[in-house]
Amino acid sequence: MSRESYIFGIVLFGIISGLFSPFLLVGQIMISALAPGFLVSSSAIVLMLTSFLVSTATIMAGGIPAALYERVTGQSESNGTSWFIWLACTAVFALPAVINGIGILAG
Repeated sequence: MSRESYIFGIVLFGIISGLFSPFLLVGQIMISALAPGFLVSSSAIVLMLTSFLVSTATIMAGGIPAALYERVTGQSESNGTSWFIWLACTAVFALPAVINGIGILAG
């Protein structure tokens, strides 16, 4: 697979995680605590920033095992194996959101 395919998959799992994560309530509490005066008036902005926060956290957390693999093997650049590790870990972290999304979409 090409590098762009891995990136597309990683971003797709991040978006799914941001949209359907069962942890959005925790993210909303965090956003409200970080900027209480700025965001309290608009719940749409809070939901958008929460979705962005969860999506970004999923992508970042998925990259940690890939970075550790590269460090252990002494690589200076990413190869197919490290991209696959990043994609697989992001998919595992997005699994609760996928299950939640299937439940929401199924009715």
